[in-house]
Amino acid sequence: MKKPVQEYKGKNIVVKYDPNICIHAGNCVKGLPGVFDVNKQPWVNAGGADATAIIQTIKTCPSGALSYEET
Repeated sequence: MKKPVQEYKGKNIVVKYDPNICIHAGNCVKGLPGVFDVNKQPWVNAGGADATAIIQTIKTCPSGALSYEET
């Protein structure tokens, strides 16, 4: 059964995560631990950094499981 895409809203950005295609490479967690922290609930804090830094980190996701929408 396919899991829904999760959305996390910040001030100027919505971070989207598709758990169905994530390969758990960890680029997000290593690149921006103030935003992506698997030990917290929710694991994405879209207000934890400015939108530019979040976008740069999302672009390193090798599977494309992370995406974003600027608001």
